[in-house]
Amino acid sequence: MPELVKTADGSDTLYISELNEHYHSTFGAVQESMHIFIEAGLHQCKQSSINLFEVGFGTGLNAYLTVLEGLKTGQTIRYITIEKYPLTPTIWKALNYTEIIPEGNPSLFQMIHEAKWNEEVKITDHFSILKLSADLIFFDYSKLPLFDIVYFDAFSPEKQTKLWETSIFQQIARHCATKAKLVTYCAKGAVRRSLIVAGFTMERIPGPPGKREILRGTVEPQDTTI
Repeated sequence: MPELVKTADGSDTLYISELNEHYHSTFGAVQESMHIFIEAGLHQCKQSSINLFEVGFGTGLNAYLTVLEGLKTGQTIRYITIEKYPLTPTIWKALNYTEIIPEGNPSLFQMIHEAKWNEEVKITDHFSILKLSADLIFFDYSKLPLFDIVYFDAFSPEKQTKLWETSIFQQIARHCATKAKLVTYCAKGAVRRSLIVAGFTMERIPGPPGKREILRGTVEPQDTTI
């Protein structure tokens, strides 16, 4: 069972002893998610309607921050997330995100977690979520809309090697719209090279406290000239 851990910014994360891995940075779970997925990711999408794909629903923190941002921007967001090992209600109800995030909304966090799996559920007038209980390695993207942004938030390559292989990134890239963004906390050279092979133009950008750099990729238009 995951262990509840307090991070440096006062927000909770979970520790998995079997993997010796935390769900978030111990320097601050909320500030990490805000920096990587909201500021470096969501804020780069200026269109009024966004299809978002998240690898690793985990604690639901990224989804919660995204719906809160959507309330501010007025953007319509279809949030699609895949998770092989969903948390039990006992665990997610113990997390303190609704208490620690300014302008938080406890009912939205609860609605996100209580939304049925494998069924698209409307959370607000402009935000819906589709939580997929599935294995990314064998996942079929064909019935999903093209992605405008990807939050790649799987456990580290050392712990879940197969999720970070080039073939996984290629499948995701093929299902991305032109100029789609992918953001991840991992800045390893091997991951960057795999994303380049998959078709992303990569950039290293400053990371949150405790992490020097993170990666952001963009799907460029295909050159059709002869």
